[in-house]
Amino acid sequence: VYAAPQRPAAATVTPGQPIGQGMRPRPVPGRPVPGQPIFQRPRPAGPTGAARLPLRPGERRPMHPTRTSPTGIRPPGMRAPGAAPGLPPPGERRPGGPARRPGQRYQPRGVKEGPMKGFRPPPSMASISSEPLPITRTITITEGVSVKDLAEKLGVRAKEVIARLLSRGVFATINQTLDAALASEMSRQFGADTNIISFEQQTEQQVEEGLTAETDAGRRHARSPVVTIMGHVDHGKTSLLDAIRETNVAGGEAGGITQHIGAYKVKILDPNSPAFGREIVFLDTPGHEAFTRMRARGAKVTDIVVLVVAADDGVMPQTLEAIDHATAANVPIIVAINKIDKPGALPERPKKQLADRGLVPEDWGGKTVFVEVSAKQKTNLNLLLEMICLVADLGELKAAPERPATGSVLEAKLDRGRGAVATVLVQNGTLHTGDTFIVGNTFGKVRAMFDDRGNALEEAGPSSPVEVVGLEGLPQAGDQLSVVADRDKARQIAGYRGTKAREAQLSKTARLSLESLAEQIKTAGMKELPLILKGDVQGSVEVLADSLAKLSTAKVKVKILHTGVGAITETDVLLASASNAIIIGFSVRPERKAQELAEMEKVDIRLHSIIYELQDEIKKAMTGLLEPTIKETYLGRAEVRDTFRVPKVGTVAGCYVQDGIIKRDAEVRLLRDNVQIFKGKVGSLRRFKDDASEVRNGMECGIAISNYGDIKVGDVIEAFVTQSVAAEAIA
Repeated sequence: VYAAPQRPAAATVTPGQPIGQGMRPRPVPGRPVPGQPIFQRPRPAGPTGAARLPLRPGERRPMHPTRTSPTGIRPPGMRAPGAAPGLPPPGERRPGGPARRPGQRYQPRGVKEGPMKGFRPPPSMASISSEPLPITRTITITEGVSVKDLAEKLGVRAKEVIARLLSRGVFATINQTLDAALASEMSRQFGADTNIISFEQQTEQQVEEGLTAETDAGRRHARSPVVTIMGHVDHGKTSLLDAIRETNVAGGEAGGITQHIGAYKVKILDPNSPAFGREIVFLDTPGHEAFTRMRARGAKVTDIVVLVVAADDGVMPQTLEAIDHATAANVPIIVAINKIDKPGALPERPKKQLADRGLVPEDWGGKTVFVEVSAKQKTNLNLLLEMICLVADLGELKAAPERPATGSVLEAKLDRGRGAVATVLVQNGTLHTGDTFIVGNTFGKVRAMFDDRGNALEEAGPSSPVEVVGLEGLPQAGDQLSVVADRDKARQIAGYRGTKAREAQLSKTARLSLESLAEQIKTAGMKELPLILKGDVQGSVEVLADSLAKLSTAKVKVKILHTGVGAITETDVLLASASNAIIIGFSVRPERKAQELAEMEKVDIRLHSIIYELQDEIKKAMTGLLEPTIKETYLGRAEVRDTFRVPKVGTVAGCYVQDGIIKRDAEVRLLRDNVQIFKGKVGSLRRFKDDASEVRNGMECGIAISNYGDIKVGDVIEAFVTQSVAAEAIA
């Protein structure tokens, strides 16, 4: 029979007694008994279990059991099992190391504690292979790609790209932009070839990828043609456009010359016209030869060129230049023969001249449309508009209004109240108020839009010229505008482009080669005319800088220190004062404080609104810089036949005038055997005993030379006068 083990009697607990009170504590091995005084506790046993004996005088206490080996104290120099190699044995002091305080914990060197505990350093750069992987794929990247975007394209982690860059000595963060060459090289290291496109091209591709051919065809609609009017100076381009617009633009232009591109939208309102209700966008490009660059830029955004030729003047050099621009841009040409109402007009003459250039009229069997018009009498203007619409229909001009807008900057200027303002031609899509865009080296958000008549717009469709307010900086005329969704990305790309542009500008002047040094030595004696150029719009400033720089000659160099758009400021005056430059204001005025500062600093500010006058004034300034040429005019000569001394005068030569005339205020040179002995001035000129102002040929006189007395019989005195003549700077 199973018998249960006998249990000890349970302790009796009275009500209200705390738990644990009255119970015998269970002894725990190695733990002091509660309530027992410390001096009554037994000493710990030694390693063999024996009680510790009291120390004799002078004897050291043995090591703690945890610091000894099972066989006793560890001999010096022997490493404990599991200890780190190279570390001193426990209990030993490192040679040359600091002494530890009693009770201080020993911490070996090289062991990380605290927040870096457990940290393992990355592999050294030597372990990263510099051998590129074989090329297996092609990726497309944009300019100014960041390290993060490049890593995503390559399918690797960003830290691997950073490590490769670091091995090349390039310190980059994950958000840093890389230039095209470095990004391509990094891609080849990871086995990928690169195709580099601009940010605008990438945006265009993203839009096109979301459309099928059928969807895109359904979204495209006919758009208004963009027409550029070209021709020679004073052939009536602006007057023809005025007659079409029925406004007076030429009256507001300085000197009747169009100074910068104007963009206008015209609606055909004649109910009898087959093109009734259609719209045409006109770009009026300047016809002056100095504005060639602006006209070339205007030809890149146009669909049709209207070439204006005066019937009384015929084909001129700029007419041929306009034909070359239009032909290079592959743009159809419509010829408008203007001024047919003048008495000496010969419309057939320009037809023959243009036919020789390849523009054969339709009635002569060619393909070029010719229209005879009169801007003053408003003759055949509707016929010209109908022909423009006909040529546009043949070209099938279409655009997709629903897509994000793209366009070109025609002009840019700084407005005092509105900041940077750009004239933009929307070429595709629709531009809305509030859109974020990137344009060249800057970006912005459309704060407001205005049409060519100053009316505020909420949106602008294809083929619409608008003034856009809200740019962060001033773009260059001709830059492409693209609407983007990501403002941060636009800022990044614009910053990258601005940095590259500054680097390119600095690299032009930073390097000094032997060739440039030789050029500097050669031009050491050349005079410089430093200029600071401020204008109303960007395009005019560019062209003025080019035309003024072309005035440089072998004697005088025109140096453009600074160009800008907007009013002349105090900064411009300070720069001119420091560099001794002249400030040229083209259709702008100086600010009040700048004007006061210029008067104080004696800085010359010249204000102009017509380019002809500006060029003439610069030529005069260049002429004034040169040292005047000393021109010598021969007067006559006299032979010395006798010499005599006169008190208080010195040696006087008795002379016979052989040729010309000798004047009292003339300069003379003393010739002996046709060798110049002395050059000076006439001190005294007498005939007999009377002073004479001049002595003519065949007469005798007495001549004393100032501060010179070594005159001998047989010498020749030659008289002449010198005058300063302004040097000719423009050859």
